[in-house]
Amino acid sequence: MPGSTAVAGGLVERIGEPTGRVLYWSQAGAKIEREMPVADHRQGLTQVVELLLDERQGVIGSAGEITAVGHRVVHGGEKFSQPTVIDTEVMDTIRELIPLAPLHNPANLSGIEVAREIFPEAAQVAVFDTAFHQTMLPRAYRYAIPNALYEEQHIRVYGFHGTSHLYVSKMALAHLGKPAADTNLISIHLGNGASMTAVAGGQSVDTTMGFSPLPGLIMGTRSGDIDPAVIFYLSERLNMSIPEIDRLLNKQSGLLGLTGVNDVRDIQERSEAGDMAATLALEMYAYRIKKYIGAYTAVLGYLDAIIFTAGVGQNSPVVRQLVCANLESLGIVLDEEKNAAGETGPVSEIQGENGRVKILIIPTNEELEIASQTYALVGQNK
Repeated sequence: MPGSTAVAGGLVERIGEPTGRVLYWSQAGAKIEREMPVADHRQGLTQVVELLLDERQGVIGSAGEITAVGHRVVHGGEKFSQPTVIDTEVMDTIRELIPLAPLHNPANLSGIEVAREIFPEAAQVAVFDTAFHQTMLPRAYRYAIPNALYEEQHIRVYGFHGTSHLYVSKMALAHLGKPAADTNLISIHLGNGASMTAVAGGQSVDTTMGFSPLPGLIMGTRSGDIDPAVIFYLSERLNMSIPEIDRLLNKQSGLLGLTGVNDVRDIQERSEAGDMAATLALEMYAYRIKKYIGAYTAVLGYLDAIIFTAGVGQNSPVVRQLVCANLESLGIVLDEEKNAAGETGPVSEIQGENGRVKILIIPTNEELEIASQTYALVGQNK
């Protein structure tokens, strides 16, 4: 920083499982892969620091060289709309929000606690996945339920994938060269989790995920939008418990429930081989995205660009073609050759000559966005 070149990177996978994996690379050419048990986040981060400090392949001389650590924290509730230096009060608030993100905030807290021990001289900064969506107006984030449930229990739309939607929106604005205030975008983040955001003037005005990451688009294992009465039916007629229904809708539905697999690449192969269930799943997946493009175009009033990002959005010409088909009346016209070619740079245009709306492929980079926000908040003072 303030440059944007990563000097090292890596990944710790399968924490707490019998066999874990630690990956590490550096700009200088180091590449390390270790298969080993990783009992918890503390051991995982210890491995990270050992690799960063390695005499032959590391990139720092001591832990004291790290002046700031940026943390992705999934849920910031209504209390955080900006990156925030982490102190005891912030930790307590993240802990209070665990009921809103029981699968994510506890792990985020563990990472923060361990990082504070390993890098005691560094500023710790929380970048919240919900923060970008705090610009939504009440008409977009409120549910039509009794007011007390919002006022006392804080049940509302929060939205997620905010760091990704913010990053690709900024990249699109820079590419288009229009004043942000006059630019409307729809960001389509398609990974195993998937969401869309309507962006006006660089700010989120609506998003498909809600109180939890469950609603909205069809995802790898999540159902997306579903009639709430289905939950009552499952409980009353099939005698399913709330935890069983939770597991069904979050872990056993979506593409997995429709086809038995949750990887779009596998589903595309099966569809091409004549598997009708796979073909239907792709059609449903794209149809849901298409519906939200129409809805968000109506919300925004006019549209300058749509953005495809994340693993599926960036890498699947089939999904992009299905989504954009028959949207000419909205000014969305796909160029088949450009779509097939895919990414050709940091921002790739794949619309046809007659397309009024730009169709962009932009690789997301949440790590860079977190680092940039962290540096902007504390790095320049170090």
